[in-house]
Amino acid sequence: MNSNIPQSTSAEITGTLQLARQRIKKRKALDRLLFLSGLGALAIAVSVLIILIGSLVATGHSAFIQTYITLDLDISERYVKREDPFKGQYRNIINEALLQQFPGVTERSAQRQLFSLPSPAAQYMLRDHIASNPKLIGNTIRFAIPVSDPYDQLNKGLVLRETEEQNRRLKQQQINWFDTLDHRGLISNKFNWNLLTNPDSRFPEVAGLAGAIMGSLYTLLICFAVSFPVGIGAAIHLELFAPKNRFTDLIEININNLAAVPSIVFGLLALAVFLNSFGMPRSTPLVGGLTLALMTLPTIIIATRSALKSVPTSIHDAALALGASRQQAVFHHILPAAMPGILTGAIIGMAQALGETAPLLLIGMNAFLAAVPNTPIDASTTLPTQIFLWADSPERGFISRTCAAILVLLGLLVSMNAIAIFLRQKLEKQH
Repeated sequence: MNSNIPQSTSAEITGTLQLARQRIKKRKALDRLLFLSGLGALAIAVSVLIILIGSLVATGHSAFIQTYITLDLDISERYVKREDPFKGQYRNIINEALLQQFPGVTERSAQRQLFSLPSPAAQYMLRDHIASNPKLIGNTIRFAIPVSDPYDQLNKGLVLRETEEQNRRLKQQQINWFDTLDHRGLISNKFNWNLLTNPDSRFPEVAGLAGAIMGSLYTLLICFAVSFPVGIGAAIHLELFAPKNRFTDLIEININNLAAVPSIVFGLLALAVFLNSFGMPRSTPLVGGLTLALMTLPTIIIATRSALKSVPTSIHDAALALGASRQQAVFHHILPAAMPGILTGAIIGMAQALGETAPLLLIGMNAFLAAVPNTPIDASTTLPTQIFLWADSPERGFISRTCAAILVLLGLLVSMNAIAIFLRQKLEKQH
């Protein structure tokens, strides 16, 4: 048959086949290039993430370990009265225990250097322990107290021994005292539960995140209580009930624009409205939650509307055909089917609110507070603002604690996203 095809036609067919092969080869090359580009982008993203997490862990892991010194403390009635243990002279008790370890230290200047070994907060820890156990008064107890930040840094290798003495935070004699106590088995490393259970402090060795964590929980609770029902209600009305006219179009445009507004603008709005106009208490989770609710509302409305649009219209029409009212069709059929997407958007919005700092700074939630808030109207900080405060501190011990606080914040964010994924999968299986 090929012999019957004219030579010119055969050449045209051959040329067309070669051109087609070249095009197919080019498309395959472009497909491989696209695949490799995506793989390279993914590798870069993962590498940057690993570098970020790695740097935080490398710097912040030491904050989860605290250096302690164990001393035999004579709780003498000379210093602590049984009728009022809160007014005892606990610093003198600790100082006497140190002098028992180094009886040769008699000069006043040397004693001051020796007495700087325990944390300044150690006396308050001992006071609380004795006040809760008054039967210990008159006895000698073995008690572990945290060392001050320079010695903690020394034990963790952050204060280099080979540095010249005039450029080092600790004198050689102070290092010798620490080494002597270490050889006697009185220095120990323990997990730093204070980082999670203590409020903020001026002393990095006892500073903790308890106040910031509780403040964040109160703030998120108020944010969720306001933004979740209001956001879902607004989305349902706009998507399923409101007429399509210029007014609703204007509202939709404004909602989309508000989702892109910088968060600090919401802080300025809260400062002007909640604090100046309404006179609400400053630096409280109540105002912080309302501020973050304003910022989160557009995100929840947009996510809810997208989830409602994803529900097939046949479900709504079938419910109406079977005699259900419009409200029944929405709340009994459409809303349950859209709930996985709604919850996912809401939790992602809450996670975004948890990481916000700028609007909270403007309403005063960046003050130093050495107490854990008990109610949403108590002055408080949040995790992002606490990180901001610690990062701005000149104390070297707060460097590692800043990174540790970031890791705690990332852990909460990952947990919230994991909850969103779990709820979405569970609700999708039910429907």
